[in-house]
Amino acid sequence: MAYLVHDVDDAAVRRRIDFLVSEGFTVELGGFHRRSPVIDIAGWVRTVDLGRTRDAALGRRILIVLRHLMLPRSIRALCDSASVIVARNLEMLALAWRVRRPGQRLVYECLDIHRLMLGGGGKSRLLRWIERELLKRTDLVIVSSPAFAREYFERRQGRPDRVLLIENKVPRVPGRSASGDRILEKKSSGEYADRPFVIGWFGMLRCRRSLQELLTLADQLGGRIEIVIAGMPSPAEFPDFPAVVTGRANVRYLGAYRPAELAELYAGVDFVWAIDYFEEGLNSAWLLPNRLYEGLAHGAIPIALRAVETGRWLDQRQVGLLVDEASKEIPALVETMTHDQYMMMRVAIAALPEDALYQTEPECRSIIDAIAGYCHA
Repeated sequence: MAYLVHDVDDAAVRRRIDFLVSEGFTVELGGFHRRSPVIDIAGWVRTVDLGRTRDAALGRRILIVLRHLMLPRSIRALCDSASVIVARNLEMLALAWRVRRPGQRLVYECLDIHRLMLGGGGKSRLLRWIERELLKRTDLVIVSSPAFAREYFERRQGRPDRVLLIENKVPRVPGRSASGDRILEKKSSGEYADRPFVIGWFGMLRCRRSLQELLTLADQLGGRIEIVIAGMPSPAEFPDFPAVVTGRANVRYLGAYRPAELAELYAGVDFVWAIDYFEEGLNSAWLLPNRLYEGLAHGAIPIALRAVETGRWLDQRQVGLLVDEASKEIPALVETMTHDQYMMMRVAIAALPEDALYQTEPECRSIIDAIAGYCHA
């Protein structure tokens, strides 16, 4: 497989490669980078550096893409011997189409819908037209939320079939499972007399409104709540993130973290902030974020908006803390929440079937078969 990505630094890219390799693919990676020089991932995936880009610098990305479209030698060398090309995001799909040979399978992985793809202006209409033309040439589209398939690809782009849902479920770790006992053992009733509830916001940090609401909650609720933040802030949205959060009462910023540290991070929180306003009413209304599955797998209760896809996912499974207006409702909910109410929410999480949070072996095999184009009688 040749895997073309918009950002090789993205932890989600590395998780996807881990999955593909574990299921039998030989993967070679090509992509842009944003923070550091490209190195071979873990020493066993050959990586081709296609250039450096920056958050929100769309013009620079377009220029780099055009350069590779006109001079595709490095991409062609990467993709030439592959039986499958997977292109993550629209610009990579254009590059994959440019070098695709007859007989090669082309898969489009689209895990976010950028606001430019949804506008009414000339640029947005042009990008949607380009995507529609490229979609005609793809064998499969991968999405991470049913709302992307339903609201965007079917209703707006006329692609109702050959769309594969791969949710952002937690990779299964040998010897560790989402057992009810492990989830329920985390907190005991004696802990609540003298400590605040803890809300964690982890992962890619790009939503300014979320940060403001969390800081306001910390100010309003005093010693009743603590906010713990960890992850990679978007430089475009937060030019100096540490300066904004350092020294704030009841707020701790832990910086970036490694995937191996996730279990420890979630062990220290009661709730996980699963609200996103970054592209409110559009992508944010449709996505199912990594932190939803990570939080539940580690026993943290997701806080989500009721009217978006994340809220619908939680409501269908009768778990989580759902609100309509977070800044207005959460203070009263925290002030009045008893230990019994909190434990009932944790009991509901413990009762979730493991296939809600982890990919089962049959699901993994069906994903690989779909990507490879295998058909079974």
